[in-house]
Amino acid sequence: MRRLALVAMVTALAAASFGVAACANRQVDADSLGTAGAAHAPPAGAPGAPGAACACAGEAVVDPALLAFLSRARAAHHQADLAEDDKDLPRAVAAVEKITAGPLPGGTPAPAEVAEVIADARARLADLESSSGNIDGALREIEAGLTYAVTPTHFRGHLFEVKGIVLERRIAALKEKGDTRGAERVKGEAITAFNEAIEIQNKVIEGALLGPGDAGAAPP
Repeated sequence: MRRLALVAMVTALAAASFGVAACANRQVDADSLGTAGAAHAPPAGAPGAPGAACACAGEAVVDPALLAFLSRARAAHHQADLAEDDKDLPRAVAAVEKITAGPLPGGTPAPAEVAEVIADARARLADLESSSGNIDGALREIEAGLTYAVTPTHFRGHLFEVKGIVLERRIAALKEKGDTRGAERVKGEAITAFNEAIEIQNKVIEGALLGPGDAGAAPP
C-alpha cells in the first residue's frame, strides 16, 4: 500500500512553515530598510509592505519536531515501497516499524497529525504482516492503530477496511487446511469489519458535505 497522501501532508506542512518564516522575514525587512529604503516601499498597511500584518498572524507556528516526524515517516514509507518492489516483505515491515518505534512529538495524547500517521502506519503493517502469513500479528497492529484513531475519521475506517482484508486472508488459509467451519466463522468477522469501515467512511463523507452552519443537521 503506497502512502501518497503522506507526501501531500508533509508538503502542506512544509509550505505552512515557509509561510510563517516569510512573515518573520517581513518584520526583519521593515527594521532593515532605513529611511532611504522606506521611500520606495509600498504604503504602510498595504499587502507586502514592510511591517504589514501577515495573514498568518496569530496562528500557531508549525512545530519543527512535527515536520521532522512527518519527513521521517515519508522516508520510511519510501523504503517500504522499495522493499515491496523487491518482494522483500520482512524488510518492508522493518521500514514501516521505524515510524511506530521511533520518538513521537507532541506528548500524550498525540497531536492529530501524529496520531493519523501512526494509525496509517499500523494499517500498512497489518497488510504487510498478513501478506507474510502472520495474521495474529496483523490483527494486533489493527488494534494498536485503533487506539490512535478513536473518532470517525478516514484513518479509523481504513483500519477496519484492512482488518477485513486480513480476515479474508485468514479465511483463505483456513480453507486450505480444510477448516470450512472456521472459515465461515471468520467470514462473518470480515463482513462485520467491512461494514464498520463503510459506516465510518459514510460519517466522514456526510460530515465533509455539511456546511459550517449545518453542524446541527448531521444525520443520526
